[in-house]
Amino acid sequence: MKILLLEDNERLCNVIKGALEKEHYSVDVFMDGEEALEVLNCGYHCFILDINVPSLDGISILETIRIYHKDIPVIIISSNHDLDKIQSSYEIGCDDYLKKPFFIFELVQKVKKLCHKPIQSIELWDGFEYDYVHHRLLDANKEEIKLAKKEILFFDLFIKDKNRVVNFSELEEYVWEGEETSIENMRALIKRLRKKLPEGAIEIIKEVGYTLGKKLN
Repeated sequence: MKILLLEDNERLCNVIKGALEKEHYSVDVFMDGEEALEVLNCGYHCFILDINVPSLDGISILETIRIYHKDIPVIIISSNHDLDKIQSSYEIGCDDYLKKPFFIFELVQKVKKLCHKPIQSIELWDGFEYDYVHHRLLDANKEEIKLAKKEILFFDLFIKDKNRVVNFSELEEYVWEGEETSIENMRALIKRLRKKLPEGAIEIIKEVGYTLGKKLN
């Protein structure tokens, strides 16, 4: 499970990251709000945000998260004890608020409570199934369909919300892992995938991006 941590105190970052990694979470650390803003659509299952960080504050980040990701848990951690800030955080949509200083164990427990590990596999079209723990695509006969790395990343990007539309910039950021690519390369990837999937499994939304087909259960 992938977590974004926004905190500008390097020592505290290292402590939180270490504690969560011991619980088998994957943690990406950011100390600058603008940098964190650029990667919000990179498949995170949970956000941990400090309020007072450089460039862009945690509450502004929370507002953006809630526009695009209404159900992903967000935990605010802050030394700011201003009641208005706390109230504003909850009104915008944070799931919990921890005042500094706090016990790291307390944060870990909140993450465990809020950021449940999703089920291992999701059924797609006509009996097709994707096991995202082991990154395996199975056909209707439960035989594995071999996937290349970028094809696996494509499914990992969609699997949290199989009805969403993924735009071209998200696809570039996640599947190409931030490396610049072209629309032609994206189309080539989709063409290869379509050969392995039922007809209509991947649909293009003109000038926007891609979505999984309407044969979904």
